[in-house]
Amino acid sequence: MRAWDGMDAFVEVVRLGSFSAAARSLDLSTAYVSRAVSALEQRLGTQLLHRTTRKLRLTDAGRLYYEHARHLLEGFDAAEQAIVDFQDGLRGNLRISLATTYGERYVAPLVNEFLVQHPQLGVDMDFSNRNVDLIEEGYDLTVRTGLLADSNLIARRLGERRLFVVASPDYLAEHPAPATPDELDGHTLLLGTAPHWIFAEHGQPRQRTVRGRYRASSGQALLDAVQRGLGVAQLPDFYVEQALAEGGLVSLLDPWRYEHGAVWLVYPQSRHLSPKVRQLADFLVERLQTPPWRQTTV
Repeated sequence: MRAWDGMDAFVEVVRLGSFSAAARSLDLSTAYVSRAVSALEQRLGTQLLHRTTRKLRLTDAGRLYYEHARHLLEGFDAAEQAIVDFQDGLRGNLRISLATTYGERYVAPLVNEFLVQHPQLGVDMDFSNRNVDLIEEGYDLTVRTGLLADSNLIARRLGERRLFVVASPDYLAEHPAPATPDELDGHTLLLGTAPHWIFAEHGQPRQRTVRGRYRASSGQALLDAVQRGLGVAQLPDFYVEQALAEGGLVSLLDPWRYEHGAVWLVYPQSRHLSPKVRQLADFLVERLQTPPWRQTTV
């Protein structure tokens, strides 16, 4: 018996939650899958699964073995797929969700460059600032900004993203600059899609709920409004750094600025992650580590 006999059957049973579902996935009979897992347990000398008529439950040994076995099988799949890709090139279609302005300016050109290198690939890019459900909506990957909620998705850091609270010199000529985030309550706030602004407190991010009479789902519209003296806004660095350098905007509340925000590339965690998704992810991570808006000004 080979060391890996029964391993793939066991991993599929755990992943899918039943012997019958694993059998369909592997194109085998349920009886064969059951015998394979039993033989594996016998060879290892320990029980991996508690079986009842209604459900399966991992033993402590089974949980430990599953984590190691899953990674081993992922490595086997990746090795074989790498040879297929090397011989045939990447093909198929990619569905990508991108944060609107950041995606349009910085990610889409790189996706286009990737497609030039792989002419058998197609792409469907959707530009939206909403948090899409990758699994339910069928996206291969997404680019998100800001703080991420815990999930079972894989998140890889693309680069930094700092948020600046800004106002125009004309606005500040008529309104005293806030000295603390609490003093924002006395100002006209220009809001984006987020219901809160992010500040730093002892190095950790803290969210502050904000309200105002102006709201826009476009960062460019917010930038124009703040430049016209309509109020105070919090905007990402790629919108405001040039205007700050030229004196068209003034940065406020710098001691409370959270410096550790990021842009994230997010995709589903899967044993069978497509090579086209993996290679595009590696390509974007490599090219976006240095903020692109600074690359153009060096």
